[in-house]
Amino acid sequence: MFEVLFGSLCAVIAGAKGWFDIREYILGHHDWFKRNGMFINDIPADDTIARIVSKIEPQPFHECFINWMSAVHALTDGQVVAIDGKTLRGSYDREDRASTIHMISAYASANKLVLGQFKTSQKSNEIIAIPELIKLLDIKGALVTIDAMACQTKIAKTIVEQGGDYLLAVKQNQGTLRKAIESAFSEQRGAKLQKTEFEKSHGRIESRKCYVIDSKELDGDFSRWKNIEKEIMVESFRYDKDRSIELEYRYYISSKKLSAEQAASAIREHWGIESMHWVLDVTIKEDECQIYKDHGAKNLSCLRHIGLNMLRKEPTKLSIVGKQKRCMMNTTMLEAVLSAGLSAVSKN
Repeated sequence: MFEVLFGSLCAVIAGAKGWFDIREYILGHHDWFKRNGMFINDIPADDTIARIVSKIEPQPFHECFINWMSAVHALTDGQVVAIDGKTLRGSYDREDRASTIHMISAYASANKLVLGQFKTSQKSNEIIAIPELIKLLDIKGALVTIDAMACQTKIAKTIVEQGGDYLLAVKQNQGTLRKAIESAFSEQRGAKLQKTEFEKSHGRIESRKCYVIDSKELDGDFSRWKNIEKEIMVESFRYDKDRSIELEYRYYISSKKLSAEQAASAIREHWGIESMHWVLDVTIKEDECQIYKDHGAKNLSCLRHIGLNMLRKEPTKLSIVGKQKRCMMNTTMLEAVLSAGLSAVSKN
């Protein structure tokens, strides 16, 4: 099983999209694998590779990935860990489109590393899955950021009990809390935008301003939110050259005593996980993968995350696609990615 799993990882690093691609990669570099003691007698058929990888139980497999990342990557105090979900759009049973798989990922924004993932059958089940993922992670000292769907007292409590702090977006799903925060920031919303806050770029004029207040300024009892310390408002103004105007206010709560600058920085860092999802979709073509039988989609998703971590840590000044192409053409680059992916991460 090890040689099939390792061969699959190598192939995914080199851009393999499915079982046929994985076998073709191993076949194309069979001499290299044999020199490293693998596939000595023969290479299994792509159906056999599919059966082996798809039969691995995803929960312990993902836990091994999480434990490995925890062992080699120590989070620094205050480091942002962004949590968000992503649907594997091609992973549904062809007779049941509702069977599409949804994965929850934890992402260390500063180091651009996936720390772990957890499977849920539907996006609506993120609220249940997120606490389970958090319990598997070592988040001591980290600042966990999550979007509004996960703004739940249970999730806030779980983060604090695991030794971390939370920064949660607040929308209408928490109506009473949202209204109290809006009221507390009414004076700041009434202030005029300052010209010094504007930025011009590509025909757009933008302005962003962050405000922070203490939780004691809220009108009401919100003690059920574990260790709540700060409320945050981000004012976002945008004017496009087509003369469209947008003025938006976003609200957050946090258990960490953040300044306005620290809060703004953490909120920006959260969007790193969206960038990671974009790379998976556009560069690695995750949504185009049609594999869905047994545990194939979930386990390949984990291999893609491992591969992406390693590709990003390899220092050559190439794009992810460029590195994949070099790995496809020669094993020297593959060895560099495997080596850098392990050694560079272990130094953090």
